[in-house]
Amino acid sequence: MPDSQPWQPDDHAADADGAAGGPETAAPAGLVLCGARLTDGRVVDVRLGGGRIEAVGTAGSLAATGPRLDLRGYLLLPAPAEPHTHSDTALTADGAPGPASHRPEDIRRRATEAALLQLGHGATALRSHVRIGDVRGLAPLEAVLQARRSLRGLADLTPVAVPRLLTGIAGAGNLAMLRDAVKMGVGAVGGCPDLDPDPAGYAEAVLEVAAEQGCPVDLHTDSDDPARLGRLAAMAGGLRPGVSLGPCAGLSRLPPQAAARAADQLAAAGVTVICLPQGGCCGAEGRGTAPVRLLRAAGVRVAAGSGALRDLTNPVGRGDPLEAAYLLASQHGLPAAEAYEAVSSAARTAMGLPGVRVEAGFPAELLAVRGEQLPEVLSLAYSRVVVHRGRVVARTSAVREYCDSETVVALDLPRQGRTDPGSCGGP
Repeated sequence: MPDSQPWQPDDHAADADGAAGGPETAAPAGLVLCGARLTDGRVVDVRLGGGRIEAVGTAGSLAATGPRLDLRGYLLLPAPAEPHTHSDTALTADGAPGPASHRPEDIRRRATEAALLQLGHGATALRSHVRIGDVRGLAPLEAVLQARRSLRGLADLTPVAVPRLLTGIAGAGNLAMLRDAVKMGVGAVGGCPDLDPDPAGYAEAVLEVAAEQGCPVDLHTDSDDPARLGRLAAMAGGLRPGVSLGPCAGLSRLPPQAAARAADQLAAAGVTVICLPQGGCCGAEGRGTAPVRLLRAAGVRVAAGSGALRDLTNPVGRGDPLEAAYLLASQHGLPAAEAYEAVSSAARTAMGLPGVRVEAGFPAELLAVRGEQLPEVLSLAYSRVVVHRGRVVARTSAVREYCDSETVVALDLPRQGRTDPGSCGGP
């Protein structure tokens, strides 16, 4: 069973399933990841320093003056990023009956725990949609900003301010709060136009604030109304630093020709679609997933997020980017490489983050998963090692063993750990 526990740094080489390199105040000098396999089949050593990849060489070729981490048997990948989560409501399905607590201290605790869970899955950068306005004002956002500060050095958490209403008398106060939220340090402005009495007016207000402040836009929409979506795409076209829409599941329910026209409009506007293969979120009215292959064929950048993490919308949401990639491959027919791209490079681009490749000079944002090929990793993503800013920040180890039998012995299956003779293996 997976086991994630704190561990102490070790200056000596260690197997990735054992203790090696834990969270510290600064990245270790010259950390070398040894014997990792890349997606092109090469087995390499990777030296990290200063938060970046310093060198990549054949296995055994890089000198190590500092700590080393043995990654034999692991596939080394650019770390995924989480472009769509809800920190303020995460983990609320597990609590006592009745409405979830919205006290700032409870939101801060949930946001921190949720980010750490997703970090353990491999997401070193997260974008979280946070409800502002109404009776709670800006308190939930301040709580998530406090969580962001507490996570510094472990993961990068970026809030998105999400007001419920923005038009008419009822929305005037929320519009002022949205501007205040930008001053507080949110990474993007967003919301759900579909829930406002004037969806076009809502979208226009968000885009106006974004243009004023020079910040990205990330809007919730089901996209089941082609005319409304077309107007939104037209308004968003050319806005910099960019506009993302999600989860856009309603596009899958449109007639094929209408969906194709909408995809062309989104592509022409340069809009990114963030789909949620693992389920909906609190801003989505319907279930399902955006038509990923149709959108990609039209030239739309498609990223994949997790959505709800064990809240009332999806009580079993895992917040696992590798599961999102698995579902894109298994349910939507994407090749494994394209499915992983949706949760890594495409997600990072949607979030305005620099790209990552396992090459010298790139940010040391990496994920090592036990396995030799990407399809295997998406299918059986058990043991993982997460690197953020050049240091190991999370480790999950899984042990699978079988009882002794002639069948198991004949297959010579790999084992981790030890069991008593004649007994069934356990963690």
